[in-house]
Amino acid sequence: MPTTDFYRNRHIGRRCVLVANGPSLNSMNLSFLRDEIVIGLNKIYLGFRKFRFYPKYHVAVNLKVLEQGASEINRMNCVRFIDSRAYKLKLLPESALTCFIQEKTDRPFSTDLAMGYHQGCTVTHAALQVAYHLGIQTVILIGLDHRYEYQGRPGDESVLNGPDPNHFCENYFGHGQKWDNPELANSEFFYTSARQTFEADGRRIIDATLGGACPVFEKQDYKEIFG
Repeated sequence: MPTTDFYRNRHIGRRCVLVANGPSLNSMNLSFLRDEIVIGLNKIYLGFRKFRFYPKYHVAVNLKVLEQGASEINRMNCVRFIDSRAYKLKLLPESALTCFIQEKTDRPFSTDLAMGYHQGCTVTHAALQVAYHLGIQTVILIGLDHRYEYQGRPGDESVLNGPDPNHFCENYFGHGQKWDNPELANSEFFYTSARQTFEADGRRIIDATLGGACPVFEKQDYKEIFG
């Protein structure tokens, strides 16, 4: 089982594309991802056939996602950064492709995964810490729609009985699956910490989401970036 030190600065100075799971992905031509270092999140495996790309890295830290998708995640042929609770709960076994990371809450953004990571209310924040650890100079975000339909309070557990309107696939959390309501305000707090940490080190986070609503990161049209 590899340690986080094995991946430290693996891609120093390079750029990557962090693919979140918003429905805007369905309106994009993602063929450019075949030529990029891609970090996929959570249940991105549901879109492999449709979008025709495969990530180099995968990040999943939410226990509901890990419980629901353990078998699919374990079959993924890429390096996986997974919350260590998945190993303790025997959801995922040790593997040459799996790096278990431990959540710590003493700092809002960790620059060293060996010291833990902060979930920051969203897997995207966790993945930004992975990108930083990998030495990535510029992160391009896509699929970060940052808008949701849900009932109840932010952070509550709820059940989607119909199709999922908040992700690229209606089965993502839909049709009776449990999920945690988004906490957008808290997410923005942690995203701000991520941006500040990147920029303090001369790095960048660019939000190229099609129609994205997150106010934290600098915006750019993905077509201008990737041609």
